[in-house]
Amino acid sequence: MMHSLLAASLAMLTPPVDSNVPAFGARQDRESTIFQTGRTYADRINLRADVAVVYGIDKTMPSRIKAWRDRGYRIHLMTGVAWGEYQDYLYGRWDGINHENEAQTRDNGEKIGHGGDVYYMSPGKNYGKYLAEGIRPALELGVEAVHLEEPEFWSWGGYGAGFKQEWQDYYHEAWQDPASSPDARWRAAKLMYFLYRRALQQVFDSIQDFNKAHKTHIRCYVPTHSLLNYADWGIVSPESSLARLNGCDGYIAQVWTGTAREENFYAGVKKERTFETAFLEYGSMQNLVRSTGRQVWYLADPIEDNPNHDWGDYRQNYHSTLVASLLQPDVSHYEVMPWPERIFNDNYPSEMDKSKRVPIPDGYATELQVLIQALKDMKQKSVRWESGTRGIGVLVSDSLMFQRSAPNQSDNEMGHVYGLAMPFVKRGMPVQPIQLENVTLPHYLDETKVLLMTYEGMKPLSPDVHDALASWVKRGGTLAFVDNDGDPYMKVREWWNTGSQIYATPREHLFEKLGLTKATAEGTHPVGRGRLIYLQQNPVDLSHRKDGADWLVDQIRASAPNVEWKESGAMVLRRGPYIVAAGMEETNAPLPTLKGTFVDLFDPQLQLQTEVKVGPGSRHLLLDLAKCPRQVLASGMQVSNVKSTAHQWTASVEGISETNGILLLRIPGAPASILCDGKELSGALTYDAPRKLLWLKFPNSPRPRKLEINY
Repeated sequence: MMHSLLAASLAMLTPPVDSNVPAFGARQDRESTIFQTGRTYADRINLRADVAVVYGIDKTMPSRIKAWRDRGYRIHLMTGVAWGEYQDYLYGRWDGINHENEAQTRDNGEKIGHGGDVYYMSPGKNYGKYLAEGIRPALELGVEAVHLEEPEFWSWGGYGAGFKQEWQDYYHEAWQDPASSPDARWRAAKLMYFLYRRALQQVFDSIQDFNKAHKTHIRCYVPTHSLLNYADWGIVSPESSLARLNGCDGYIAQVWTGTAREENFYAGVKKERTFETAFLEYGSMQNLVRSTGRQVWYLADPIEDNPNHDWGDYRQNYHSTLVASLLQPDVSHYEVMPWPERIFNDNYPSEMDKSKRVPIPDGYATELQVLIQALKDMKQKSVRWESGTRGIGVLVSDSLMFQRSAPNQSDNEMGHVYGLAMPFVKRGMPVQPIQLENVTLPHYLDETKVLLMTYEGMKPLSPDVHDALASWVKRGGTLAFVDNDGDPYMKVREWWNTGSQIYATPREHLFEKLGLTKATAEGTHPVGRGRLIYLQQNPVDLSHRKDGADWLVDQIRASAPNVEWKESGAMVLRRGPYIVAAGMEETNAPLPTLKGTFVDLFDPQLQLQTEVKVGPGSRHLLLDLAKCPRQVLASGMQVSNVKSTAHQWTASVEGISETNGILLLRIPGAPASILCDGKELSGALTYDAPRKLLWLKFPNSPRPRKLEINY
């Protein structure tokens, strides 16, 4: 038994149970967590997230919708935009016109496929109308939202007959080989961008027409990779422009291990930096919707598309991506996983013996259910950073996707982005990729104090962004422009060098708006109440230099008086009772130690910890028990219909079949009996009397059961 004085001290640290605090997850909206699946309901994938997103518009769609709805899930629909089982359209069975010429095609005439005769499409003028007609039965079945997934045009796919015709219609000139010049590549990418925006607007319009006719409010979302990943992989997609289309309600940010583990350079070293890359990817997606009124869900995947990594690799990288997403406090909606059927039913290499393929480890299965329930609780009013300097942004534009193939492809490792952002992320500064196309929105830059930008690897798509940037600088902002004017794409036919515009580079136009000359020298220049820091360096070169990161940070630190400089070896964010923490590698900044009474939700045993050292590369999602007065603290199952009295606690519990559940409760006394559906519970329990904490471990059931605890 614990010493009485120590027990009394611990009791004083334990917050009393507050009967006015809503039950675990009850404060969240009814769609804070979703998942997508191509399968019908099965006990093995009974995730108990809020929404089941039924994937695909084939003949089984109605029965799959019914099966998930019958189990109490809200229903959305998702279908592919770039590819799918759309042979009726491809071969003319839909409209009597053969559309094989709309397949994306390489320069050797090969169609870009997704298996068999499923091709990535170069959407023609009626392609969106075909998709809208295919979606119509789901609208009639009462789905609450439609997700139009991944409008993707491979940058090397501009050689099909359909694309060539679209070029002529759009530009009123003969098609050019996209690889023949930077100008041809740029124009090909802009057309690819337009074609998918047109197709999606056709679908949005059809759904809005249905809403008007039936007095419904079916929403439209676009699940899409981040701008950074699409640019990295050589894909063109409409990205930020979709938020301006009528009927688009937002996005799913498809960020996961497979995108975030792409290697990049920092201080001259090329390697995977999953957490840092994911943090910037999620940030770029949040900045697509910030100030637009649109919504974004963040996706994370407990495994990834590559089936040959081991379970330890998957889990470690999942922690990095999930923590990266939780370090964006303005977002509290999550796609908890795609394809649960492959996570809970398929075998992958064992962490201990990679030659053996095994099912998901028991502890990981429990942990994932704990996290699903915790993600329902992330909309917290109290948010506090414990990290490095905030208010630093790196400008990115959709045009990052326009220079990603021959000729003169921009840097393969995206050093024009990571060379500017990574030095600050590594110092614990929550840098945000700022969408250049959105800077004209009211108040979009209000929280930003320092902006780094370059026109290496991207260009401004309209001149009005320079007016907005100049206004922000004159109000007191610090703009660091890092560029040596060496990008061949400066000479493409665009607004800054056509008509009355006579600028050799878009930088010259920006500097003029700042009240400076085209030939402004390198250095720091006052602009109103703010300043321009002009560094005539290529950010790609900085990413390859061992001293490049330090050099850039030194320049900004010395010339940005409008920020209070602070470096940290970790990013730590408190979201209500949750502490999200990520320790940095490749840094000399100090690392924190957190003290209190915590459980780490990445620990399937939910063991108590009183000290957590945030070490290099460590990832944590902690529940601070001193900040959490509710009764249900954490659970590896859904807990609902909670009722409590002075001597009894009851609830309905439900989880994934063939998994172990765990429940951490705060109750006022030691349990005298624990019943499950009226029978004595078969499982393990631990009761910590001084802290009034009860741990219950028992097998999950996919059907609701009544849990009764008497004390």
